[in-house]
Amino acid sequence: MHNKLSKKIESKQAKIGIIGLGYVGLPLAVELAKKGFTVTGLEVDSKKVENINNKKSYIGDIKTEDIKELVTSKKLSATTNFKAIAKLDVVIICVPTPLRKSKDPDVSYIVSATNEIKDNLKTGQLIILESTTYPGTTKELVLPMLEETGLKGGKDFFLAFSPERIDPANKNWTIANTTKVVGGICDKSTNLACQVYGSFTKVHKVSSTQAAEMVKLLENTFRAVNIGLVNEVALMCDRLGLNVWEIIDASATKPFGFMKFTPGPGIGGHCIPLDPHYLSWKLKTLNFYSRFIELAGEINSKMPEYVVTKLADTLNEKAKSIKNSKILVLGVAYKKDVADLRESPALDVMTLLIKKQAKLSFYDSYVPTVKIANKILKSEKNISNVSKYDAVLILTDHTNIDYAEVVKKAKLVFDTRNATKNIKSQKVVKL
Repeated sequence: MHNKLSKKIESKQAKIGIIGLGYVGLPLAVELAKKGFTVTGLEVDSKKVENINNKKSYIGDIKTEDIKELVTSKKLSATTNFKAIAKLDVVIICVPTPLRKSKDPDVSYIVSATNEIKDNLKTGQLIILESTTYPGTTKELVLPMLEETGLKGGKDFFLAFSPERIDPANKNWTIANTTKVVGGICDKSTNLACQVYGSFTKVHKVSSTQAAEMVKLLENTFRAVNIGLVNEVALMCDRLGLNVWEIIDASATKPFGFMKFTPGPGIGGHCIPLDPHYLSWKLKTLNFYSRFIELAGEINSKMPEYVVTKLADTLNEKAKSIKNSKILVLGVAYKKDVADLRESPALDVMTLLIKKQAKLSFYDSYVPTVKIANKILKSEKNISNVSKYDAVLILTDHTNIDYAEVVKKAKLVFDTRNATKNIKSQKVVKL
């Protein structure tokens, strides 16, 4: 069975299914279809399925032209009918893995996807999990569920883990040129998964699914801890009367021993705010407490409160109370040049501002509406009238904004992202 599937992958005859057509699944589906595979997207969201089959993209990094070409050539399709799994050779799980309110991992989407596969599993299939999760999930959760069918992993079907490495809006590093890490429950599983990903990018093998799962958590815990460090340095510099951005830029001139990270109003996105908690939770079950991770999480989670406090203090210096002050937030997405709101610190900042009874508005050309404190706010149509606000708060530094013009017209600009780096003005206050 291994040799048969290997030949089908090599000849691009293998039929591939992607469960979950979000920021991870759709780019992967498109890339595999471009390489000649016939790809079926499996999705519970009927709107996404409708968009794909109507040849439309709903993700910024994926061009509608590419979807149109692939659907027209019948290399890409989508369905809500998971019985289609029975006709596939490779099934890749790309579902969300959020945290519960208690900060424990929520693997319910993985369980749901695995159940769908279990109900339609056939001999000779390769199953790959890409969803970020704690070390042990593939072998301790997914494998036993699939073996409830009576089929044996590594013999009757193959199973591997390969962490997603998607960075929305990154033009330099895409799915097509970012190395994929792969670890299987056996050598045959690893090699088959490597064949799939090797069709479009470089592959790095690791010894097990647990190792591959840990790789993803280390990558993003590394970022979370370093962001926590630089956020704390920002607080230090504020106390010392120093410009943290000047300090960081100067430190970055060192060609060795320093990697540049920047502070901000908090951390957001689908990985950095969540992944360290997966690792921390797993370690707690082993009676090990990760002090660096916990401390970084504490610092990062307090940044929205710090931003609001500093804004209030700045307004007080101008004899203005934050209560009833007109505040315009520029950018609410979790990072620049995307429409992604997942875990965006801007939402926390805006919630705090509403609690302090500020008169809040926002502008984000990527995000038309946000829900804050049970209220739906609509984005301003433009920023030509910034002069009417008591303060402009830059929370996401989208590149399509003329910050020089904003500073020129605004009464006060509080810049948490250093978007006004090259603009000298006493109106500007930095993080």
